[in-house]
Parts: sequence; structure tokens; C-alpha cells
Amino acid sequence: MLQFFLTSSPTFAVVALGFAAARLRLVTPQGFAAFAAYAFNLALPALLVAMLSRQPLGRAFEPRFFAAVLGAGLAVFLATALLAATLGRRGLAEAGAYAQAATGGNQAFLGVPLMLAVMGERATGPIAMVILAEVGLLMPAGLASMGLGRPRAGGAAGLAGVLARSTLLNPIVLGVAAGAALGLLGATLSAPLERLLTFLGGSAGPVALFALGGSLAGQRLGEGWRPVAALVAAKLVAYPALAWALLRAAGLGPDWVAAGTLLAALPTAAYAFVFAQRFEAAPERVSAVILLSTLAGAVTFPLAAWLVLR
Repeated sequence: MLQFFLTSSPTFAVVALGFAAARLRLVTPQGFAAFAAYAFNLALPALLVAMLSRQPLGRAFEPRFFAAVLGAGLAVFLATALLAATLGRRGLAEAGAYAQAATGGNQAFLGVPLMLAVMGERATGPIAMVILAEVGLLMPAGLASMGLGRPRAGGAAGLAGVLARSTLLNPIVLGVAAGAALGLLGATLSAPLERLLTFLGGSAGPVALFALGGSLAGQRLGEGWRPVAALVAAKLVAYPALAWALLRAAGLGPDWVAAGTLLAALPTAAYAFVFAQRFEAAPERVSAVILLSTLAGAVTFPLAAWLVLR
């Protein structure tokens, strides 16, 4: 197990450096915003295009894998929303925000560098499919719940714009689509273009992780720790456990099962707070979930890797 902690520790160490830099004011909030924009809009899409273009579509995409991880995500999403609405007596907007916090993993900033560290490029296809499942389907479900629960927050047109920008115009999704298209067509990137994408992609992990640490410095745990702890448990325990069970039931090989489980075990993504804040749907608690799940993830992710890869 120590090996997996040592493998993933540099990734979380860079997050900690970003956190410390923000707290010590070595980098301004505007600087962290620039780092995040560079990683999200340029470096990470370039990395995904380069990796996916090198793999035949049959190796990168597996329908049973997509169905299993989507099924696990939908089950946790619906269960979280239902429990929040009934036991927690939360409205539709807050129930949607909670469900998104329990299923929206930090695939881009944490998932890519962590998965490449523990599994290498054989995790490329699973990464792409989980991004499509969570960003393409689970995220819109959460946004729709929050938008319907807060009908005055921008109206129908505003909600449609948010959905389009978050999914169809999402640079990470576009990078996955471009790389998949190249793999499907069997096209080969020219040597200069491949070097450019590889060069850009090489900076994606460190820059994204540093920016993530800086953003976490602004998050707060606050009060009401029980719902927060329950959402963290749903994200870091229930979601990966259900994904593991469904992937095994689908008859997939060990690498597919391990990749799907680990991607489901990632901490909550920062976009969950952005949307919760926009729709005034318990942003303080969602912020606490992001911070606590990332802190806990430094332990739970290596533990999950040990369990599924040993």
C-alpha cells in the first residue's frame, strides 16, 4: 500500500504547494485564475487530444464501461437528491447541488495526473468516458435541478446558456471529442503538431494541480458538518464501491474495473461550488465538501488504488 501513497503523494503535494502559496500570498487570486484558465482551456485539452489520437477507438472506448460508470453515477445522484429532499427537507435546487457534489469528480485537475501516475496511458479511454458521463450527463442533470429550483436565477435562456457552455463548449469535452475523432479516423498527427500538443500537455498536470490548491485556499468547512460528511462519504466511498460492483458485473477486465473505480473515487470538482453559488443552492456546504473531499482524497485515493490494483 505504501507504494500507492508514494506514487500519488507528489500529485497532492503540488496541490498543497498551491494552497500554501495562496495562504502566504505568494500568488494573487488573479494569478491562480490565470493558471486555472491556461490548464483548463489549453494544456489539458492538448494532453487529451495527444493521448486519444494515439489509441484506436476500440481500445479507448468500451460501451459496457460507459454504461456501468454512468449507471453508478446516476444511482448515487438520484439517491443523494432523494435523501436530501426527504430526510434533509431540502428544496429542488439544494437537492440538485448536493447530488452534483456527490457525483461530480475532479476529472480534469486531479483525475488526469493521478490516473497517469498510477495506471499510465492505458487509463486514457476510461478518463475520456468518465468525463463524458459526468460532464455530459450528470452535470446537466444537476444544473437542471438547480435551475428549476431557482427559476429566477437567469431564467430559461440563462440556464440553457450555462448548460451549453458547460457541456458542448467545454474545452475538456472538445479535447476528448477531437482526440476520439482522430482515433476513429486513424489519422496521424504531423510531427510538429504532436510535439506541440505533447509539450503543452506536459504542463497540464503541475499547473492544474497548483491552481487547484490555490482555489482550495478560499474554501471553508463552516458549520453543518454532518451533511458535508455524508456527501463526502457518498463521493469517496459509495460512488466508487457501486462503480466497482457494476463494472465487475459487466464482465470487464481488471484494468477497466480499476480505472472506473478510481475515477469514481476522485474528490468533488470545483465546478460544483461555482454552480451552487450561481443558483444560490447551499454554496457554503458544497464548498466544504470540495475542501474536505480533497483532503480526505489524499488518503482514500491511494487506498482505493491499493485495493483495486494489487
